[in-house]
Amino acid sequence: MDNPAKKTQTWFITGASKGFGLEIVQQLLHAGHQVAATSRDLNELRQAVGSKSDKFLPLAVDLTTEARENFDVNVFGTLNVIRHVMPQLRRQGSGHIFNFSSIAGILGGFPGWGVYCATKFAVEGLSEALAAEVAPFGIRVTVVAPGYFRTNFLKPGPLKLANEKLPEYKIVRDNETYHDQLQEANGQLGDPAKAAAAIIAVATAPNAPLHLHLHLLLGEDAYRMADTKIKNLQADMAQWQALAIATAAEPDHA
Repeated sequence: MDNPAKKTQTWFITGASKGFGLEIVQQLLHAGHQVAATSRDLNELRQAVGSKSDKFLPLAVDLTTEARENFDVNVFGTLNVIRHVMPQLRRQGSGHIFNFSSIAGILGGFPGWGVYCATKFAVEGLSEALAAEVAPFGIRVTVVAPGYFRTNFLKPGPLKLANEKLPEYKIVRDNETYHDQLQEANGQLGDPAKAAAAIIAVATAPNAPLHLHLHLLLGEDAYRMADTKIKNLQADMAQWQALAIATAAEPDHA
């Protein structure tokens, strides 16, 4: 997105035909902002948004070209979009980039989701580095880490997990069953419309310093799981502190 100080903003949103992206597009258009949005299926995007406004520019973009689809979309697709928009953001001396991670990019303890977790850990790391790199140009970066929200994320279409279901991994099969039950019962805690409004609120926060809002966790469950990760990390650090510090090199003697 461009300079939040302007009354009418210009947003560029990838993956806009479903979930959070769709909610954000609809709320922005309703507020009168200019929105360019992408999806792999242009017709699906137009139908989902349902707007013929001259402020809406739907675009077909396929972010994948290889078999390693999780990384192609979540990591390299993110990097490719950033590379293309960065020259304009540098020229104008403003802008705000929102990268979508997940609580799985912070906690990581989801059996059967190793590749997905790895991609989201990568998004966390590249976003933190990016924030430091672009701050001198007046550009903000926020990495969004949602918990479970009532989108279509857990449905078979969007979700791509291992095709071969090895029975030895009972904990993985149990986790798949839990997610199936969660989806069927609509048991996710989060409301995607409220999450979209929260993201827009962060983007339009007046006079926010560049370091503010680098991490945006969404959902009570995301906060609970992040707290678990922090406490576990602190416990590991305390347990092995003496051993870790003892690895320091001996001082040189003249």
